[in-house]
Amino acid sequence: MGPGNRPLDLEWLEDFLALAETGNFSRAAQARAIAQPAFSRHIRALEEWVGVDLFDRSAHPTALTAAGKRFQPLLQEVLAGLEAARIKAKAAHDLAAASLSFAATHVLSLTFFPRWLGSIEARLTLGPIQTISDSSLACEDLMLQRRVQFVLCHGHADAPGRLDDAQYPMQRLSDDVLLPVAAPDASGGPLHALGSGQAPSVLAYSEASGLGRIMRSIQDSEFGKDFASSLSVVFTAHHAALLRTMALEGRGLAWLPMSLVADDLRNGTLVDAGAGAWRVPVDIRLYRQTAHMAPVAEALWQLVNDGVSRG
Repeated sequence: MGPGNRPLDLEWLEDFLALAETGNFSRAAQARAIAQPAFSRHIRALEEWVGVDLFDRSAHPTALTAAGKRFQPLLQEVLAGLEAARIKAKAAHDLAAASLSFAATHVLSLTFFPRWLGSIEARLTLGPIQTISDSSLACEDLMLQRRVQFVLCHGHADAPGRLDDAQYPMQRLSDDVLLPVAAPDASGGPLHALGSGQAPSVLAYSEASGLGRIMRSIQDSEFGKDFASSLSVVFTAHHAALLRTMALEGRGLAWLPMSLVADDLRNGTLVDAGAGAWRVPVDIRLYRQTAHMAPVAEALWQLVNDGVSRG
């Protein structure tokens, strides 16, 4: 805005540069492909916006005044900066349109996602990828706020989440299982065991955890009435990886995804704390936005629908 908050038309700036270059109103108007009277009005309007005369109309050819000479290089810098800003903004838009954005729960971002993404890249050129790793609750928020295209998380038919309630499209990519594990004692059995007649020390999931939602929803129906109340919860977190670390330290037993603890079970640093029971089958799921997405995102979803990119 100029003096008196008068608006500025960017066309006037281009007109100014054309007249400064040609020194002739008619040739400058022709170069700008507008009628000379309209061109002259633009130059006068710009001078009124600046507050001084920019051209000496008594000179032949028309010449810049001292103010006009000072104004010209600064204006050229402004227009060059605007063009650079336009190019960068367009490039950022094109990059965003061509990229993929995922929100993945912490445990799946460490275990399943890298391998699954590699299977996608073997069939589809993806371009830039943005991945946010967080709790299930936070991942749902990102999807509901339309800040990501896809959410990767665990799921269970009897423990619907907010994306299920909102009927977001979903495909099952693979299966997993939550099993109770604990560090071994000196004889190789679990330090903390289910079915021992004593309330075991349990490392539990917080309210923000999708795995915790699943466990809270099904444990009494699957494992018996009042099962949850028979447990002694000694530690709570929404990261399965943190619960795994606490279990390795012998602090209690935790229901952890097989995808996370398979190596621990093989090398004996964790053992089954339920003697093969008290296991919970779960899905590994991919949710997508309901609205139409960028072409590469739609192509990825088509691969998932076709079943060629599942674990």
